[in-house]
Amino acid sequence: MGLSPIVVSGSGSGRIARPNKIKNDVPCVASSGFVFLILACVSLGLVSGIYVKFIMTPNVHASVSEIGCKVDDEGSWAIGVFFGASPFHLKPIEDMNIWRDKSAAWPVTNPVITCASASATGISSNFVADPFLYIQGDVFYVFFETKNSITMQGDIGVARSTDKGASWEQLGIALDEAWHLSYPYVFEYNGNIYMLPESRAKGQLRLYRAVNFPLEWTLEKIMMKKPLVDSFIIPHDGKYWLFGSDRSGISSDFNAKLEIWYSSSPLGPWKPHKKNPIYNTDKSMGARNGGRPFLYDGSLYRVGQDDGETYGRRIRLFKMEVLTTDDFKEVEVQLGLKESIKGRNAWNGVRSHHLDVQQLSSGEWVGVMDGDRVPSGDASRRFHLGCASVLGVAALVILFGVSLGAVKGLVPLSWCPHNVGKRSDASLDWEQSSLFYSRMRLFCSHLNRASLLLRARIKPNTCSGSLVLTLIFFVAVVLMCTGVKYIYGGSGAHEAYPLHGQYSQFTLLTMTYDARIWNLKMYVQHYSRCSSVREIVVVWNKGQPPELSEFDSAVPVRIRVEERNSLNNRFKVDPSIKTRAVLELDDDIMMPCDDVERGFKVWREHPERIVGFYPRLANGNPLKYRAEKHARKHNGYNMILTGAAFMDSKKAFELYWSKTAAAGREVVDSLFNCEDVLLNYLYANASSSSTVEYVKPAWAIDTSKFTGVAISKNTQIHYGLRSKCLQKFSEMYGSITNRKSEFNHRMDGWDV
Repeated sequence: MGLSPIVVSGSGSGRIARPNKIKNDVPCVASSGFVFLILACVSLGLVSGIYVKFIMTPNVHASVSEIGCKVDDEGSWAIGVFFGASPFHLKPIEDMNIWRDKSAAWPVTNPVITCASASATGISSNFVADPFLYIQGDVFYVFFETKNSITMQGDIGVARSTDKGASWEQLGIALDEAWHLSYPYVFEYNGNIYMLPESRAKGQLRLYRAVNFPLEWTLEKIMMKKPLVDSFIIPHDGKYWLFGSDRSGISSDFNAKLEIWYSSSPLGPWKPHKKNPIYNTDKSMGARNGGRPFLYDGSLYRVGQDDGETYGRRIRLFKMEVLTTDDFKEVEVQLGLKESIKGRNAWNGVRSHHLDVQQLSSGEWVGVMDGDRVPSGDASRRFHLGCASVLGVAALVILFGVSLGAVKGLVPLSWCPHNVGKRSDASLDWEQSSLFYSRMRLFCSHLNRASLLLRARIKPNTCSGSLVLTLIFFVAVVLMCTGVKYIYGGSGAHEAYPLHGQYSQFTLLTMTYDARIWNLKMYVQHYSRCSSVREIVVVWNKGQPPELSEFDSAVPVRIRVEERNSLNNRFKVDPSIKTRAVLELDDDIMMPCDDVERGFKVWREHPERIVGFYPRLANGNPLKYRAEKHARKHNGYNMILTGAAFMDSKKAFELYWSKTAAAGREVVDSLFNCEDVLLNYLYANASSSSTVEYVKPAWAIDTSKFTGVAISKNTQIHYGLRSKCLQKFSEMYGSITNRKSEFNHRMDGWDV
């Protein structure tokens, strides 16, 4: 016997009504799979939070610009100034040793124009690029593309310098159209100043004339109704020559094309060269123009850009050997500019695609060049990699849950009980008749069967199973941290921090000896890549010094061999140091470059003080030397350890080797300790105001713990000697107990 079908009338044909399934009272949210996923999300969220707070280096330049400088897929281009005896011997402005007291830029360093300085006019800029010089006597004007952060199109900005490029006044926007503008080629003809910007978005090549230089321009003529890219006009052999890359055609790769036109006037009309297109080749060959051509020793040179690895990867220089209406020939020559090997930490460490070099009346050559620290499309690439990492984490979480038995199958529909409620008859009919649904159910069935086999192989209660689960968990944590870093960690660059719109450099100085070679090599390799490091000076106190070729360094390394092993050598006057700022940093301390750059920024704000990363509070009766936790307990400090501190090399070294400090230096030699304590007392003795500033590092590692070559191995003895120093120096130079500075008194978030 069986159940009789129930016939439902009303449609002319009967339909069998299916009895309702017994309702399962277990809700989906109470299933083991759902609970496991919630716990996994919470756990990974905690791991991500710990990673962000304690490990991932903060690189938020909140003080750089309140507007502009947004993350842009086109990059973070900036502009630098270069000088040389010829266009083939250009050196960056920092090599000119130009100092500016107002911004504590000793010396002034590239870049000199950035998105932050361009945004200072009130019009936000994401980046600045394509610089062209126009020189009037001793005044430099630079016209450049500035990408508006709101409209996301290029405008033409202009800046002025009256001190040979050391400082720049932003004058504002010289040209703004309803379409994208860039490559503002500026030249003079018949007493007028003209600009030939790229207007390919308009589909025209347009010539503008200055009516009130440098901020007011009017359209003089539409030169061509072609979307030309990066065009310039030059006189040669009685004619004017127009070079550009034509973007006409859907499949045209204008980065690989070059065409030439000629005329008897820079205003046209223009005739095409017989060999057009001159180039239609690989985009890495430098076909697309990369700046103003120049004449040197009777030869004409063209600047091209290599767009092979990424857009604007590097500049290539070509010497024009033949330029006639029938023929054109050029050969590549070396420009002589040395590329930075600091990578993303350098403002131009990844790419540079534009150069304008001109000769001054003095015979010296000056050039402006743009550069970027990230490749084209970097923001999108990081986002996609971050999302891929998060998806990988999701897959590993499911795999982990299946292995534990918390997740019953690999398909999400199988995580909850099937009969959580009644489904409609129409839904059931569709499921039975749909070929797609049937195949999906079959596929899911096979997939879930595979999950059972997987669980059978990975047995959590066995040693091998536990090892596999541990490995899965570890990989998931690594992928999660990687995803967070890619999505929220920025470009990975540890940038320098400007002060009043200017950048500078410092010298890194460390004191060591032959037993610490391993520490020193790792130290040089790491810190030489920091953006503002100009030179590393190694004070060699004992043993055979290493060869310079043994170091992997992005900056010059100089080893200063001392005659006797003395801690006083750390502060010896050194006329060869080219910067005002010196970072005294022990070779066993490793910290992120961003921490170093933040410390340098604070020192430039307070160059009369010792600015460092390890605070101490000397107090009590009798005076006693204690660790940092004592200073934090009393919310203040009056000393900064100079094993990791910025100082004015002139002031600090002269103070230390003054007659007043002679008795203190004898104490240092007798105890082989306390040179940093002595310098703190000398600073305090020479000033009535605060003499120390603290900067909290994101993290710091003592590498001597791994090598066993720490100078002070016994902490108790070390602290005892330092307590004696405090008492002796207080008798010699006065007490510093009343010179306490509180944590977080600067309110910049860096001295907490």
